[in-house]
Amino acid sequence: MKKLVLFTFALTLMFSVNAQIETPQPSPAAKLEQVVGLTDVAIEYSRPAMNGRTIFGDLVPYGKLWRAGANKNTMVTFSDAVVIGGKDLKAGAYAIFVTPSEKSWEVIFYNDTNNWGTPKEIDESKVAVRVTAEVYPIEMDIQSFTISVDDITTNSAVIGMMWEKTYVGVKFEVPTDKTVTAAIEKTMAGPSANDYYAAAVYNLAEGKDIKQAKEWIDKAISMMDNPRFYHLRKQSLIYAKAGDKKGAIAIAKKSLEDAKKSENADYVKMNEDSLKEWGAK
Repeated sequence: MKKLVLFTFALTLMFSVNAQIETPQPSPAAKLEQVVGLTDVAIEYSRPAMNGRTIFGDLVPYGKLWRAGANKNTMVTFSDAVVIGGKDLKAGAYAIFVTPSEKSWEVIFYNDTNNWGTPKEIDESKVAVRVTAEVYPIEMDIQSFTISVDDITTNSAVIGMMWEKTYVGVKFEVPTDKTVTAAIEKTMAGPSANDYYAAAVYNLAEGKDIKQAKEWIDKAISMMDNPRFYHLRKQSLIYAKAGDKKGAIAIAKKSLEDAKKSENADYVKMNEDSLKEWGAK
């Protein structure tokens, strides 16, 4: 009898676990990803439906803070710093809150993204950007709340919010021209000191063309305003590997002197050991 009771309990438990039913959410989650220029933009939000209701001025009251969606607050993420309404907004994630009125919406980009819904009270220290956006009427009903990225150019786009017969757009600018111009200038100027240094160190580590490594390390050091002991250490090792012990000793002495000033015991010992190995006097 005891075994029968246990068996029945086990079956009941299995049935209760397997009988869980998944049903559609009334405000399904959505994620929008869009590249604007060279900037990645991602928007995560939930999409409530009209369901025959009057939305603005009723379900969503005028003059009160709204989460711009449903469930957890709507969140936008920018991979680069952007400009909204002439105001700088750092790269990162922001909650979007709005205060609708009949003719315009106040749109807030908020540093705290961990709210569920709207905060009880807006903390002004967490307001990254606050802008006013004009309301544009739409002829047909938009049944589900919709966020889009519209009017995309290489340097800007618009975050659009639509529901019922209302469209509101917030323009943002991305640093495409600044980024591309900087990349062009860097490329046209040729390799940097770090590029030459990294290439030389790679050749040394991988046993590749040591003569080429010597040329690259010399170029890197010549481009540095103040080469440090660790730069000079690599240069001395490359010289030694290339068979120029005299040059390696002279450079190692400079590295040793800087390492002592910087109180770096590891580099002091490494340089002293190498100088001894290379027969320095």
